[in-house]
Amino acid sequence: MATYKKRGFKNKASSNRADALENKSTTANVFNTLDEGSSKTQQWVEKNQNKILGVVAVIAVIVIGIFSYSKLILEPKESNAFNEMYFAQKKFDEAVLINNDSVYSIALNGDELNMGMLGIIDEFGGTSAANLASYYSGMMYLKMNDYQNAIKYLSSFSSDDIILSSLATGSIGDAFAELSQFDDAYDYYVKATKTNNNYTSPVYLYKAGLMAMKLEKFKKAEVYFTNIKLDYPKSPEAKNIDAFISKAIASNQ
Repeated sequence: MATYKKRGFKNKASSNRADALENKSTTANVFNTLDEGSSKTQQWVEKNQNKILGVVAVIAVIVIGIFSYSKLILEPKESNAFNEMYFAQKKFDEAVLINNDSVYSIALNGDELNMGMLGIIDEFGGTSAANLASYYSGMMYLKMNDYQNAIKYLSSFSSDDIILSSLATGSIGDAFAELSQFDDAYDYYVKATKTNNNYTSPVYLYKAGLMAMKLEKFKKAEVYFTNIKLDYPKSPEAKNIDAFISKAIASNQ
């Protein structure tokens, strides 16, 4: 009876066992590496634990300090500032109604018993009340024809309210225009148009257009006047806007 050998069987089995051993060895090496890394990390932590605890403690102190400052100092200061500001706000409203420089002066400087807007800025700097007082002060100086102070205080005011922000920026433009600094006035009028609202944007597009005409930027003027016609057709500035558009086009010939 013929016999035969199963060639390669023994070698294949040996190869599988060798592969298994190799995989096992590779896995073992990976875990050994991880163990070594973990051990080194643990050693580093143990060696530097005082520094780590110190950093954590500093961070905790900072967080607690910020919270405490906000709750115990800033919030009461803010509330007190607005309480003190009540008199100056009333005087501001009164001055606007009658357009009286003497009342504006009281709103700015206060009287023997009450703070004015300037006092609020000095006493409560860093608060929302002081920021708003800068707006009021700038607008009052503008009404009183003190254009340098108008620019100073309006420039220090900032707000997320698009109307107030636009009014402050455009009013800086008005102050520069009164000082015959027409390039600066133009820049602030253009900036004031960027808020894209129905209340202030057409106003400052119109002023930007007029200032552009004065500076002989006729193409720019045409653009601003056309924006009023297309985007704000119901605004008062749109009433005779076609005449201004035609004038800008003719001037550019």
